[in-house]
Formats: sequence, C-alpha cells, structure tokens
Amino acid sequence: MDYDAFRHFADSWGLIYMFAIFGGVLVVLLLPGAKRRAQEAANIPLNDDHPLEEERRS
Repeated sequence: MDYDAFRHFADSWGLIYMFAIFGGVLVVLLLPGAKRRAQEAANIPLNDDHPLEEERRS
C-alpha cells in the first residue's frame, strides 16, 4: 500500500472510524450509572483490600 492510498483511506474511513469510537465513548459515559462506575474506578487505588498479599501468604 503506497502513501497516497493510505492517506486517502485515513482521510475517509479512518475519520469515520474515529468519530464512531468517540461517539461510543460518549454514549457509555452518558448512560445511567456511569457516575457510580467512574467513582468506583477512581477509588480503586484508595481501597485497603490487598488480595495479592493474602494470596502470597498462603
């Protein structure tokens, strides 16, 4: 695939693909319950549970 063909593909279908991914992310973020899931993910580093350390002791 030469440069011009790749450039043409990226300018057309690549742009459509990236827009579809962006739209999908927006839909997921705007679904009900997204705020709760985001808060749970943000608090993962703050959890006091250390399951890996418990597995190492056994």
